Amino acid sequence: MIFKQFYLESLGHASYLVGSEDTGEALVLDVRRDVETYFAEARSQGLRIRYACDTHQHNDYLSGICELPARTDVQLLAGARAELGYPVRAMDDGEQLDMGEVRFELLHTPGHTPEHVSLLVTDRSRGEEPAILFSGGALLVGDLARPDLLGGEAEARRGAEAFCDTLQRKILPLPDFVEVYPTHVAGSLCGGHIGSRLSTTIGYERRMNAMLSNLASKDEFVGHCMDLTDLPAVPPYWPRMRRLNSEGPPLLGVLADPPPLDLDAFERAREEGAVVLDCRAPEAFAAHIPGAINVGIGSSFATWAGSVLPYDQDLVLVLDRAEDLWEVCWQLLRIGYPLPKGWLGGGMLAWRTAGKPIEVLPQWTVHELRRALDRRDDLMVLDVRQPAEWSAGHIPGAVHLTGAELTRRADELLAGGGRERPIAVICGSGFRSSVAASVLKSHGHPDVAHVLGGMTGWQAEGFPTTAPDDG
Repeated sequence: MIFKQFYLESLGHASYLVGSEDTGEALVLDVRRDVETYFAEARSQGLRIRYACDTHQHNDYLSGICELPARTDVQLLAGARAELGYPVRAMDDGEQLDMGEVRFELLHTPGHTPEHVSLLVTDRSRGEEPAILFSGGALLVGDLARPDLLGGEAEARRGAEAFCDTLQRKILPLPDFVEVYPTHVAGSLCGGHIGSRLSTTIGYERRMNAMLSNLASKDEFVGHCMDLTDLPAVPPYWPRMRRLNSEGPPLLGVLADPPPLDLDAFERAREEGAVVLDCRAPEAFAAHIPGAINVGIGSSFATWAGSVLPYDQDLVLVLDRAEDLWEVCWQLLRIGYPLPKGWLGGGMLAWRTAGKPIEVLPQWTVHELRRALDRRDDLMVLDVRQPAEWSAGHIPGAVHLTGAELTRRADELLAGGGRERPIAVICGSGFRSSVAASVLKSHGHPDVAHVLGGMTGWQAEGFPTTAPDDG
């Protein structure tokens, strides 16, 4: 059996290729949108991709599963409970697929989503015991995938109850030695406490996974799953991902290269409504094109771009390096955005030397924030971290608003005199606060700064913090 894991840090996503040495066939699981990586791996191993499957209709990224049959003869597989708008071979719980020495058994494993399936793999060249569980979101490294993505409290409770049955009847009875390879791994917002390793075993999770400690009592387990207070906020683009993944993601076709735009073309695009996405680091964004949104290239780019960028407007980019263009493009395509209309040729150097207007975003150290709080009663500290980070400790008097809520609630935040108050935005280190501050500036707030070093720097200096339990 041939096996390969593909890890996208930006989405906390793992996908897989499993090949048969006997037949030269391969199956791809939980397909990312840039599918060439699978074909390249298959070519290097002398394999032909014959099957593909998604464990569920994902919320956190746009699947590339429909790209595969457009390129070669691939049969798409899905659990019988999946409601899909594209042709698949629907497989029942327990149904098997043989691919030479490799046997796949499809397990219906609801909980994270109702249609969720896992694949149990046996390498019959070694024996008849199962070797690998591709668990999707049914079992994670140190965690379980959240059950609350499809609706309100009642839907989440049904998911938690189904999760309990899935674990007791399908997953935990498997032998300790079975390796577990999830789809949602480190960096994913589909869990609150996912470990940093990219795989685990049934035995290790049975012993060490805190989410399984109260599984004997269904009521206690459901109650534990329903405690959503410390889970990451759900990014606003996620429901759109699930809908498109269910319908069948649109095919990419031949991708045109977004062109470099001269200053006149760039200005015309702005005048016609294009959003300027500045992909430079927060420190560089201190001087930027008026109205630009800052999402720096890095491991969190996709999540934050999807959280703050409108889906129905064109994008034009500001880059530090022309070589970064396709990294940004693929990050956007993976979360369902179209290609940008172009990028600023010559970058900010060309913009500045042409005498074009510059907007400044003040950047404060934690010492400057502390001094400002001492002398100004009207300063609002806006904390845009995740709920668990906020609960662990925050600046006294700060206002909490996650980045996932920011575009929806920015005008609410600025209403009722909020536009007249100066705002200092803080996060963990300074990346998210620059994103949030740029959104507030684009909404017309005249006096906003972001804090370099964030709460990490604030706490390192021993400055005061409080938490909900402090009274």
